[in-house]
Amino acid sequence: MSESCALSIVVASYNTREFLRACLESVRTATNGLQAEVLVVDNNSTDGSATMVEECFPEVAMLRNDANEGFSRANNRALARARGAAVLLLNPDTLVPPETLRCLLGILAEHPEAGVLGCRILRPDGTLDEACRRSFPTPLSALARILSLDRLFPKSRTLGSYRRTYEDPCGRYEVESIVGAFMLVRREVLELSGGLDEDFFMYGEDLDWCWRIRRAGKSIWYIGDVHVVHHKGASTSGEPQRMNWHFHRSMFLFHRKHLVDRYPFFVNWLVYLGISAHYALRSVRMALRPPPRARPLQLGSATSGTSPV
Repeated sequence: MSESCALSIVVASYNTREFLRACLESVRTATNGLQAEVLVVDNNSTDGSATMVEECFPEVAMLRNDANEGFSRANNRALARARGAAVLLLNPDTLVPPETLRCLLGILAEHPEAGVLGCRILRPDGTLDEACRRSFPTPLSALARILSLDRLFPKSRTLGSYRRTYEDPCGRYEVESIVGAFMLVRREVLELSGGLDEDFFMYGEDLDWCWRIRRAGKSIWYIGDVHVVHHKGASTSGEPQRMNWHFHRSMFLFHRKHLVDRYPFFVNWLVYLGISAHYALRSVRMALRPPPRARPLQLGSATSGTSPV
């Protein structure tokens, strides 16, 4: 390996040029004074994303794929080249406030027992992206999630277990999983766990990785007093039905890989039936729904060092 640095930031992008531009501008500010490198992997975008990065961000290492290889494979390509003592997986539709990275790197330095850190992730309107702190799914928690019982009873540790709705979103505590949109990982944890499972094209790869990291004996922490802003879905909005397929396929893969041996066969078949039914219902709804209007890019929430909520 060539000369190391404190932090490697890995961004996998597909047709997100303007979001990616805003993301890299925020990263440029947030890494000021840090020994950091940024690697962008472009999954054969057709919107000029890769050219924009090369022209506007010459300090960024640009890796071009000849096809859309998916989230896991694209990130793994950059992870194999990353030199940082810590590695950050970052979505291209995120905005990083100036002090977020410095704060989290300080926590890693002070707490060697913490292997992975996530932070509070906010939507542009200031609401919480609840995927930023999760427990591993179970048949009961998945059913509660699908039926929105966790919203009806957010303080229930049983019904709200998947999205941990009963816990303070501004607190610091150990969790089972965080989201791949912002995931800070120690190099030793990366080397121990082997990176993302490329069987997951899109969705579910973060849950799977967190499962393997915890099985390896490393802890995962949610740090709720720092945040990033996530527009969410910028690279998938143009192919909703295809992404719907990958989302439900990842649920099937995760259950088959990690949970199938925990339950009797009839529970597993009920899980698969539930995934299939949810996929079919969502597909019909998407087919009947009018196409979404283009969303304006909002930058205000990430330019301040204070949280909008």
